[in-house]
Amino acid sequence: MLGLPDDIRAFLFDLDGVLTQTAKVHAAAWKDTFDTFLRAEAARTGGQFVPFDAVTDYDTYVDGRPRLDGTRAFLRSRGIDLPEGTEGDPPNARTVQGISRAKNDTVLRLIHDQGVRAYDGSVAYVHRLRALGLPSAVVSSSANCRDVLRSAGILELFDVIVDGVVAKQRRLPGKPAPDTYLYAARELGVEPAHAAVFEDALAGVASGRAGGFGAVVGVDRVGQAAELRRDGATVVVQDLAELLGEEA
Repeated sequence: MLGLPDDIRAFLFDLDGVLTQTAKVHAAAWKDTFDTFLRAEAARTGGQFVPFDAVTDYDTYVDGRPRLDGTRAFLRSRGIDLPEGTEGDPPNARTVQGISRAKNDTVLRLIHDQGVRAYDGSVAYVHRLRALGLPSAVVSSSANCRDVLRSAGILELFDVIVDGVVAKQRRLPGKPAPDTYLYAARELGVEPAHAAVFEDALAGVASGRAGGFGAVVGVDRVGQAAELRRDGATVVVQDLAELLGEEA
């Protein structure tokens, strides 16, 4: 009925790219932020400006990771070492915190201007879970998770929300570590072996595999099915409607 093994009793969903159509918004915000920084760096050092790739760089370094971790990972890939800074750094500060702040400001502006839409197939799947009395959670590295869910009109569909705020409060490492998903499963009272993780990010499916979850569903929105399977997906679909035996 749900396209997964019968012993799966809890369902843990990533937000961006799985439930809501915000992954492209995040990719655009990262590109705007990093390109602004990289142009300034090229001008400062006399080096060449090589722009951020909103597909390859996004998938490899930032997708699914906490914002600060994504900033660090991409800068490291370019051989750039910046001071960490503090949470109070302005968005133009040449620090990890400043760049991360700039990205967050940009994504909030884009979400405000464009709004947020949920994927119809994902909403249908969660409604099926509720009809069957099965618990679900959202597990996202975003500190804006609740605002995005509220904007999409689906906040009330979930029993537990583990977002960037909760992760910080509980000192939970971000994806690809499994800790946020394991915490959500505990909150739902279900062992990982009887829970399913739904992820579109490579770091996310890796966290599902590392946590020993009973199923890891890779949601392939961008043509990376092979990579999702390589990094831990046990099932790959393009839309959750496929698990219900419906057209996406």
